[in-house]
Amino acid sequence: MTSTPHIKQARLPRAERRAQLLAAAHTVFAERGYHAAAMDDIAEAASVSKPVLYQHFPGKRELYLALLDSELTELQDRLTDAVRGTDDNAERVLATVRGYFDYMASESGSHRLVFSSDLANDPDVATRISAFESAIGAEIGKIIEAQAGLEPDAAELLGHALAGAAETAALRWVDEPSVPLEEAVMLVTRLAWRGIAWFPKDSSEA
Repeated sequence: MTSTPHIKQARLPRAERRAQLLAAAHTVFAERGYHAAAMDDIAEAASVSKPVLYQHFPGKRELYLALLDSELTELQDRLTDAVRGTDDNAERVLATVRGYFDYMASESGSHRLVFSSDLANDPDVATRISAFESAIGAEIGKIIEAQAGLEPDAAELLGHALAGAAETAALRWVDEPSVPLEEAVMLVTRLAWRGIAWFPKDSSEA
């Protein structure tokens, strides 16, 4: 009887292998959700054996949290860069709204991992999402403070309101994209900017 030859898996640097595994996990989790995904599926998607997968991640939950950390860091960096990339406050509001909509509209399905996860009630997941939202709200709040002349706490509250409105609208849009993407971005931007621009820099202007 002829035995099937053993094919050795290519050895990759640890960081490169980890990135490969996270990419495979992203595909599987985005398509199936956390509970329906299995480590077998992720190993197969990455073309590695399960022992290789477990060398990097002790379990499915740890793998999901690592992927969530990566996604939140990327989105936070994207939104922060958008906010800091211009001195024009109207453009900053537009960049914030567009950042959320572009993220939700991505064919990668990343938004399902972050904002529509079937593991959303897990304390570690909730803590990560809360920290992300706090950071973005604070960043936008700094801009509103300069634009509106409000106290820092009041400006940060409005920063959270703007981020929340953009996130909620973008999630709604991705589920029911009856309005073209660019039109949806501009609608939410106009609403947000007109609200922020109402606040005067000088109280004597009120």
